[in-house]
Amino acid sequence: MLKPAAEVYSEDRLYNREFITIWVGNVCFVLANTMIAHYARWIDFLGGDVNQTGRIMGLGAIASLVMRPWMGQWINRFGPRFVWGTGLLVFAVGIVGNFVLTDLNAAIYFLRGLLAVGAAFVFASSLAYISQSAPPSRRTEAIGILGAAGFAGMIIGPYLADWILAGEVRERAQFYRLFSIALVALLFPAISLLVIPKVRRTPGSPQDGVRLSDFIRTSTAYWPGATSAVVLAFGLCMTIPFIFLASFVDTIAPNTSFRAVGVFFLGYAGWGIILRVATSHLVDRIGRGKVLFTGTLFMAAQMFAFLAVSPDNLWTLLIPALLGGTGHALMFHTMMSLMLESFPPHLRGTGSALSLMTLDAGMICGAPILGWIAKNHGYMPVFITIGCSCLIAAAVYGMTLRRDQIAALAAGTPPADVSIEREDLLNSLNCGTGQKISAGK
Repeated sequence: MLKPAAEVYSEDRLYNREFITIWVGNVCFVLANTMIAHYARWIDFLGGDVNQTGRIMGLGAIASLVMRPWMGQWINRFGPRFVWGTGLLVFAVGIVGNFVLTDLNAAIYFLRGLLAVGAAFVFASSLAYISQSAPPSRRTEAIGILGAAGFAGMIIGPYLADWILAGEVRERAQFYRLFSIALVALLFPAISLLVIPKVRRTPGSPQDGVRLSDFIRTSTAYWPGATSAVVLAFGLCMTIPFIFLASFVDTIAPNTSFRAVGVFFLGYAGWGIILRVATSHLVDRIGRGKVLFTGTLFMAAQMFAFLAVSPDNLWTLLIPALLGGTGHALMFHTMMSLMLESFPPHLRGTGSALSLMTLDAGMICGAPILGWIAKNHGYMPVFITIGCSCLIAAAVYGMTLRRDQIAALAAGTPPADVSIEREDLLNSLNCGTGQKISAGK
């Protein structure tokens, strides 16, 4: 019989069999999802162009955005493990449907929507599961190490897809092999859900509704503030590696045999996973806010570094790859932890949904517009637009962070981003008394 997650992750113990199972399952899912980063080449094979790629990928993200409010409420009500399994099933159906596509038609929008919704279910539920089950004092570390699994999947998936789609003229059989391998990669995360424990519902927590008004009311009550601007900018940045990178490479070097996308992700994710593990305790020393601010600046630098990529030497892609890997390694776990911290434990499903909904909004707003810019003006204005957006988000967040730090010093309390996890730990130990303990007092 499976134990509740609260018993499995007792006290400060984090790395156990269940966590490793989740970690490996996340590697396999991200492997499958990043192989789909080559979906732009599938659209091109079916007769589409970069403008249509932006629309298809953007509208697919809209589908996941629309589902986010209910997704968070479903996680609250049915538990993250159930929603996790549902997401894997939806993603698998989205892959299988591509086997019957013969040309570019309305069906591809639907299938891309299924892929986006399935991935959204998986990421939101896994984030909620970890935030609810990991020791409160190590939540940011848990999210960070789980994110390292994503980097590991990024290393393997795109490079494998590059190898499958090698050649100047691509054939339908190559894409079928890509989809087949992505489908097989989903088996381990599906099996892993059978062995990880359920998250025990917080005693006394309400049976949350699943209406849109419930999501809006909860999100408004626990709104995470300026962090959302950084998450929005991060989503905009993700349009490059996961939507436009393959088209960018094919545009500047159409006849190259160099596996540029795989090399980019090897540098991006390979460096990212090393940095993520090496800096897992950095937030304990300087605070999540400073780490997030620094990561946003690296993301901006990545976009400007794309301007220096030479079609005669595609190894120069490693420069933006390393900068982006640094930004990603510093940003994702800190911004998600900061987004989630304002939500009570039994509403972390809504918190994770809002976090990823904000990220999706960056991709949705960005993909169609950036696709139009790329088609009519080339990719250089695309990179400049995203880079400037990151700088603006960093400036807004930096001013808010500084203001909060000054206010905390004036009040004689620790900054919130340093003390919150200690406070969560104290409250979790005291949950049976109904009293709330403040870490800053």
